[in-house]
Amino acid sequence: MNLRPLLLAAALLGGCATADQVDQLNQRIDELEKKVDSLSASNAKAGSANKAGAGADSEKESAADALLKEIAEAMRNGDFDTAKTKMATLEKDYGDTLAFRKARKLNAELQVIGKDAPSEWKIEKWYQGENDIKLDNQGTTLVVFWEAWCPHCQREVPKLEALYEKLGPQGLKVIGLTKVTRSSSDEKVEEFIKEKGVKYPIAKEDGTLSSYFNVSGIPAAAVVKDGKIVWRGHPARLDEDKLKSWL
Repeated sequence: MNLRPLLLAAALLGGCATADQVDQLNQRIDELEKKVDSLSASNAKAGSANKAGAGADSEKESAADALLKEIAEAMRNGDFDTAKTKMATLEKDYGDTLAFRKARKLNAELQVIGKDAPSEWKIEKWYQGENDIKLDNQGTTLVVFWEAWCPHCQREVPKLEALYEKLGPQGLKVIGLTKVTRSSSDEKVEEFIKEKGVKYPIAKEDGTLSSYFNVSGIPAAAVVKDGKIVWRGHPARLDEDKLKSWL
C-alpha cells in the first residue's frame, strides 16, 4: 500500500507543514519505503528457503522409507546380512528421520541374530515339559515369549501348537517363556495352558532371557540352532518352511 499521498495530505490539511517540512517528510517516506521493500524481500527469501528445506526433508523421508522397506523385505527373505548393512546405512544417513525411529524394533531384532545362545537358561519355574526339552543349545529350538493376558499371544497358540505337533518328531524343540506380568499369576498361566490345550513346554523366567533376546513387546519369538540365534521376530512371521530349513 502506497502511504505517501495519505501522509502528505494529512500534513497539508493540518496547515502545519512548510515546503521544507514536506521535503523532509518525502525523504522520511522514501526511507520507510526502502525498509519495507527490504523486509518484504527478506521475508520472500526466508519463505523460499523454508519451502526448499521442507522439500529436502520430504525427499529425505521418502528415501529413508524406501530403505526401510528394503530392510523389511530382506528380513522376510532371511537375508539378514543385507538387512544389517542397510540398517547401518539407515542409521548413518537417515538417523534423524521418522523412518529410522520406526525401524528401532527391527534394529533390535537384527542385533540379536548371529549372537550366541544363552550359556545358561535361567528358568524360575516349569509349568510343564521340563523333562521333554533339553536346553543344551544343540539342534533347533523355537523360543516364544508370551503372557496369559495378551490377546495377540492367545491368537498365536493354535499355530505354535500345530508346528510343535508336526515338526517336533523331526527334531524341533519349542519352549514358551512367561514372566507372569500384570494381572497374571501362576494359577492363571496353568488355567491358560489347560484351556488352550498347549502341549509344548512352558516355563517362567525373570526377564533375563527377555533382555538377552531384546524382547520389548509380546508375542515375540526366536530360533536357536546349534548354539546360535538364527532368527528373531514376531511369531506370525514364522512358517513351516522356514522352520524346516533349520532342522
